[in-house]
Amino acid sequence: MNAVSDLGIAGYILFWGVTALAVAIFLRRLSQLFRYLSLGRRDGRLDNPLLKLVLAIGHLIVQQCQLKNLTKKDRASLGHAFMVWGFLLFVTYYFFFIIVASGLGISDFMEHNAVYAIYTWVMDIIAPFIMLGALWGIIRRYIVKPPRLKGQQTAEALVILLTVLIHPITHIGKIATQIAAGHPPAGLGLVTPPLSTAFSALYANSLSVEAWHTFWFWSHWGFVLFVLVIIGYTRYLHVVAAVINDMLRAAPLKGMVAPINVNDPATFGASRIDGFTRKQILDLYACVEPGLCQEVCPATFTGKPLNPRLLIKNLKKNLLTNAPRLLKGKEPLIPLIGDVSDGSVSEEVIWECTTCGACMEVCPVYIEHVQHIIEMRRNLVQLQAKFPEELLNLFDNIEQRYNPWGIVPAERVKWAADITVKTFEAGKTEYLFFVGCAGAFDARNRKTTLALAKIFDAAGVSWGILGKDEKCCGDSLRRLGNEYVFDRMAKENVKLFADRGVKKIITQCPHCLTTLKNDYRQFGANLEVIHHTQFIDSLIQEGKLKVNGVKDLGATVFHDSCYLGRYNQIYEPPRRIFRSITGAPPLEMERRRERSFCCGAGGGRMWMEEAIGKHINVARVEEALTHSPQTLCVSCPYCMIMFEDGLKDLDAFEKVQVLDIAEIVAKGLP
Repeated sequence: MNAVSDLGIAGYILFWGVTALAVAIFLRRLSQLFRYLSLGRRDGRLDNPLLKLVLAIGHLIVQQCQLKNLTKKDRASLGHAFMVWGFLLFVTYYFFFIIVASGLGISDFMEHNAVYAIYTWVMDIIAPFIMLGALWGIIRRYIVKPPRLKGQQTAEALVILLTVLIHPITHIGKIATQIAAGHPPAGLGLVTPPLSTAFSALYANSLSVEAWHTFWFWSHWGFVLFVLVIIGYTRYLHVVAAVINDMLRAAPLKGMVAPINVNDPATFGASRIDGFTRKQILDLYACVEPGLCQEVCPATFTGKPLNPRLLIKNLKKNLLTNAPRLLKGKEPLIPLIGDVSDGSVSEEVIWECTTCGACMEVCPVYIEHVQHIIEMRRNLVQLQAKFPEELLNLFDNIEQRYNPWGIVPAERVKWAADITVKTFEAGKTEYLFFVGCAGAFDARNRKTTLALAKIFDAAGVSWGILGKDEKCCGDSLRRLGNEYVFDRMAKENVKLFADRGVKKIITQCPHCLTTLKNDYRQFGANLEVIHHTQFIDSLIQEGKLKVNGVKDLGATVFHDSCYLGRYNQIYEPPRRIFRSITGAPPLEMERRRERSFCCGAGGGRMWMEEAIGKHINVARVEEALTHSPQTLCVSCPYCMIMFEDGLKDLDAFEKVQVLDIAEIVAKGLP
């Protein structure tokens, strides 16, 4: 039974004609989008392409990208997973049993064997799940309307969901009429698929069952080709782009940006859409706008103009509007940075980002929002000298005195005035303790630095410092877009480490950890960099550090630092330390581990004022206070400062103390 050959030669002409036309439109659009993509700068992401492709396909099949976001409150990712699994099965079906079988007139051969029978059984089972997933998507978007889908009730989204809903129905109709006409999808006596068999009863006494079969076949194939045509013009494009984006993602190094070429201003950030890298442009194709990123963004949550979803949406509009003109050598119609219209990104939005990485953590298609923002910051800082006024002192302080506070380098060792600290010596000292600017100059964080010194000595660790020769790692410079100065400082630090024979580094600050361990690789550094929570944990586990129990902390809430957790996947060491010291786990906030909420200091925001909405650190401290704690436990100098400031703003500073995990350990030293 073949709805193509039943129409004779006209059937084949119609089938291959409309198929070829749809494929041609699809390929023409992909070619156009590829030309737009080629406007971007190369960034050397495609190493080991075969391995990356296999891994990306594996991620697609298991739907890791979606199911990581499955929660009791939001099960939308499960519906999407069923739709994807169904899509993969249907694509296989289209190729073998429509294009090959019907298109070449060999349906009788292809559709009367156990393989086809089993396949139709699988399709029969999966079809209802696809329809339920699509129906639930329609209900959520147009009736329930959760906050993250606000303003997303578009005609485009409805068309996409309706095609997902209807095409399994047309498939069931096709198989049902085959069964009713006496041509069941089984040639070896296997039982016909249940759902299609049930629907075949509708046509049992129909004299026009073959006509109905023809209707359902052409409706089904028509929907398939319609989807193929609109892929390149709608958010269906993510079906193609997401797999490639997975191949090119830089996991697990979140927030990493390529170094600049100091002799090539074209690498000094993005002032036009063609200033981004090809991966960053591909991100725009991959976005399907589910709104997960805006739900976890601390700026969005606290009422600021930055919304990661709208950021990518505006960049995509800018690309689609300006790319045809740029390819012809014309000036862009919409500015990339500005408040002119949709398709532009305001400076206000660019400077609100804390680079916490939460948006990238939840994005199912591996979009790297932070890199887009840093590229635009680079342009504003390096080529336009347009940045918030309070950053002028920061940049001058780091450039002239190698620390954000602008304090003379000789005072870097002031924290050690009452103890004996050795200078790092190559061949004699095993670990360099990279104190960091906050650990050296901030009065509150000096207490953590002293606690670490006591812990190292108690465990018999061979350690030393650089003293006044230590310089800022440059984290804030890089995240704020001052790449030119960061480039110089990174090279100076890498040379300093090499000259001093430094191979192993312990850091107190997760921002220093990320910069020294990850960013400095781009400058030739090959260092073993470890955060103090990892180091202390290993000392305790190996029995090198003996600590008495600490019982006077009261109820203690633990906070995951963004740069320790999401950027470096360090979650268990501080919790193990706390259990070892107190005999019980710390209290956990609702937003924790990979979903932890930022303190508000990352991305250089430590040095900037929050003039819009609620302060991010206040929002986080409010969440912690719902547990009525006596202690807030942190593992980052920035978090320490932001939490204490938040407690002061909420008049809770006298009731709740903030301690670094190292300070808690030091309390238990014999």
